Amino acid sequence: MRVDCLSGKFPRIGIVGGGQLGKMLCLEAKKIGLHVTVLDPTEKCPASSVSDEQIIADFKDETAIRELASKSDFITFEIELANSKVLKELEEKGCIVNPKPETLYIIQSKLRQKNFLKENNLPVPEFVEVKTLQDLKNGLEKFGNHAMLKLSQDSYDGRGNFELNAETNLEELFKKIEGNEMFLEDWVDFEKELSVMVARNDSGEIAAYPVSENIHKESILDVSIIPARVSEQSKESARQISEKVMNCLKGSGVFGIELFLTRQGKVLINEIAPRVHNSGHYTIEACKTSQFEQHLRAILDLPLGSTELLQNVVMVNILGNEKTGSFRLEGLKEVLKIEGANLHIYGKHESKPKRKMGHVTILDNDLENALKKAFKVKEVLVMRGE
Repeated sequence: MRVDCLSGKFPRIGIVGGGQLGKMLCLEAKKIGLHVTVLDPTEKCPASSVSDEQIIADFKDETAIRELASKSDFITFEIELANSKVLKELEEKGCIVNPKPETLYIIQSKLRQKNFLKENNLPVPEFVEVKTLQDLKNGLEKFGNHAMLKLSQDSYDGRGNFELNAETNLEELFKKIEGNEMFLEDWVDFEKELSVMVARNDSGEIAAYPVSENIHKESILDVSIIPARVSEQSKESARQISEKVMNCLKGSGVFGIELFLTRQGKVLINEIAPRVHNSGHYTIEACKTSQFEQHLRAILDLPLGSTELLQNVVMVNILGNEKTGSFRLEGLKEVLKIEGANLHIYGKHESKPKRKMGHVTILDNDLENALKKAFKVKEVLVMRGE
């Protein structure tokens, strides 16, 4: 099915996941009259405020996903927890799913993902699978007693990652996580963490966004700086690698390619997100086409939009405080007084530690000024529990 024109019967989009990414996809979809159904286990999830319908069920619920398919012409997802097996069965019966379920399946396991990238001659840190305690000991010795142990499944935002060194009690750690699929990765002494949002449609058109420089705190994205403060050679390498990834994986949509820039100037792939991504939020105000509009263009096989950066931009995440429950966000007036600041609140009803509650993008012709304004935002915007 191609969308060459719109009639009284608008295409129906089904989204597995109704968080902030789903909400921002819905906002773009409604601009062109698309009907949107989201599937999310949380009643009154962020996307429910702008979608046409919400199916309240787990992301992996087979019955719910089939119901979503019955109400959709196109299915996509904003979270990797979607049920790739059921999506594959639906696709085989004629349902249009993008990105492809086999791509989702590959990426749902970090070990499968690493093996796939390695098999396609894409640059990744050296790694070894760990099945036994001895595998772990041998791997740590191989990597010079400094490595990162990663659990493969349902691990994101640093969850399931363990930095190991010669002092680590491997026996105690392995006893806690034994039975999980896992691998040991050589420690990467990186200079910067980067990412590239890149899109492809079914016609084979590929469009990459500017390279983002990302700063994490406790494995959660804190600040993104665009354009990245790296050499043009590093930017070009990051773009080329990201486009090659898109040529290897199947399906249309926007993907987030997370990268390391080593101190030796080499670009390595850290992880891939087969969806719109936190580090691409800057595109809403700072690019001609946002990543959310681009994702819809891609899955509908419409021409991809321009990824041109209109102005320097810094994005700051608004994260939940140490308490779980109701919250109060202070400093909004001060933020909105800052020239070039754009406030996004996701509409989550409960704060949790490190939970992404919103973000602010700051645009300025001068990147250093944008950074100064970003630090001001972080200073005045305070999340408090009630």
